[in-house]
Amino acid sequence: MQPENRLDNIQAVLSYLKDIIMQDKTLSTAIQLPQKISGSFFHANWIAPQNVKTLITTRNGGVSLGKFSSLNVGTHVGDNPEHVAKNREIVQQQVSVPMAYLNQIHSADVVRATDSVNIPLDADASWDNSGSVACAVMTADCLPVLFCDRAGTVVAAAHAGWRGLASGVLQNTVAAMGVEPIEIMAYFAPAIGAEAFEVGQDVFDAFVSDLPAAERAFQGIGGGKYLADIYDLARLVLQREGVTQIFGGEHCTVLERESFFSYRRDGQTGRMVSAIWLEE
Repeated sequence: MQPENRLDNIQAVLSYLKDIIMQDKTLSTAIQLPQKISGSFFHANWIAPQNVKTLITTRNGGVSLGKFSSLNVGTHVGDNPEHVAKNREIVQQQVSVPMAYLNQIHSADVVRATDSVNIPLDADASWDNSGSVACAVMTADCLPVLFCDRAGTVVAAAHAGWRGLASGVLQNTVAAMGVEPIEIMAYFAPAIGAEAFEVGQDVFDAFVSDLPAAERAFQGIGGGKYLADIYDLARLVLQREGVTQIFGGEHCTVLERESFFSYRRDGQTGRMVSAIWLEE
């Protein structure tokens, strides 16, 4: 390559990065670098509209003790209820609208988030277009998926364990949002990584029988066992639905012990929460 051509290429790259920064997009978002997690909270690393807000908790910064140390928001895991309530207050202080938690049952059911504020509904996903509530899902290995549309008019959050993922929770969430799938973007918050998610033949069959391309997300390790990539499974499901703007999926809740709760790693443990809402 001639020196003048190399210089032109460098200038073109610099110009591109300048444009990204001027558009209030971070460099890590522009080139899809994983986020370094520290502290109690972080935000989805994507190119959503500015009125779409997100909050994802780590395991740190709360008051719970022992197995639940320390920012556990799960009321169903055996933690001290007063500690959980305080932890939820800590999270709520970061969110400008009420949090709509769900009573998650590993289903494919989707509800309107405004209906689940006072008494959590039995469901594994919620959506909102009012801007008066935050869609929220709790996880400790299962995949949290946050959604919005390009216009910033509707958001949703889904809890996608393998059962819910196989039975259609993501498809149902996309449908509930009421916009064309091509207008939707999705963010994969931290879940169990492919290096740690060992599953049996039943899980392989549940996905591959319906979606043959899902075979690529499984690595056979013998004895009817596989290592499964839940991020790739979710990506394939969403792409089949017509959702092409997909971000995140770079963390492992099992391996990143200092940052995340993991049921697969620890058994009895706490829960993180991933939330999304519209801000006026």
